[in-house]
Amino acid sequence: MRIYKSSEPDFRAYWRKLVSRGIDLPSEVEERTLKIISRVRAGGDDALWELTWELDKVKLDSNSSQVSSEEISQAYKSLPPEDLSALKFAASRIERYHQRQVTSSWFITEEEGVSLGQLIQPLGKVGVYVPGGKASYPSSVLMGAVPAKVAGVPHIVICTPPGPQGRLHPAVLAAADIAGVNQIYKVGGAQAIAAMAYGTQTIPRVDKIVGPGNLYVTAAKRLLFGQVDIDMLAGPSELVVVADETAKPEFVGADLLSQAEHDQEATVLLLTTSQNLATKVETSLEAQLKTLSRADITRQALDLHGTIIITQTLEEALELASEFAPEHLELAVAEPYRWLKLVRHAGAV
Repeated sequence: MRIYKSSEPDFRAYWRKLVSRGIDLPSEVEERTLKIISRVRAGGDDALWELTWELDKVKLDSNSSQVSSEEISQAYKSLPPEDLSALKFAASRIERYHQRQVTSSWFITEEEGVSLGQLIQPLGKVGVYVPGGKASYPSSVLMGAVPAKVAGVPHIVICTPPGPQGRLHPAVLAAADIAGVNQIYKVGGAQAIAAMAYGTQTIPRVDKIVGPGNLYVTAAKRLLFGQVDIDMLAGPSELVVVADETAKPEFVGADLLSQAEHDQEATVLLLTTSQNLATKVETSLEAQLKTLSRADITRQALDLHGTIIITQTLEEALELASEFAPEHLELAVAEPYRWLKLVRHAGAV
């Protein structure tokens, strides 16, 4: 990771470049995605199986594309008990959190008998896209499906890329079962988004698609918004850590690595007032990198988009963090709730 001091003459130019990042969808990606969408819309299942063979080198049909109950049973048997316990614990935590977000219907009667109100009803079908090209993401399953269940959605569909020989990671299958997913399909990429948006002979049409994916998934969601509702256009993962001299360098390093390992395009920043902490975090990153199975991807992310910025005050650090408006913001400081009020823009804190 490169280290900058906010007082350096060229810092603002570098910072403007960091802040101006965005979802860059090259024209060739959109053009190719449009062709995929058109093929699925016109050809339904046949186009879906052709594309899965062309792009994933997996042969599927209407039977083998859907995960069977036997596959789910086998997934449970192949996972260590502690992994299953962790998935169930995570699901219960996510459920408890989202139950607090449930919005209620209400009605009032004004003068002359005029009734006003808000009627809240769940969507009929929701599609959860779970990425799977470079790693397995059971957390994406839980975070997409559990809120839908809490909202009362009666039918939840998952699409996720098929692994070698058409297999899916057992943790993904177990997470889907724990979350109450109705159907799981071994279809990924833009073709999966198109299938859920239009419906095919096998995959049902849904009302909303949620979940992150690669550039082609993002392009498909952008192009199909209006035909189907979407959650958002997710870019590469981001984490900004604001830390003072009280932070534990090994904890800060681990959290930076937890996002950097997602993708070589992930951005991780440390904003700190402490030169000593910055040096120790650098050392900790190197030590922990040696233990990671995805060390190559993680190091690429750190080299391309990893920065430690030493600010003169915590107020300046929080101002920069809000200007960057990260997906994830972490306050590794003494009295974090004191500084929370200075956070203006962040996806999650």
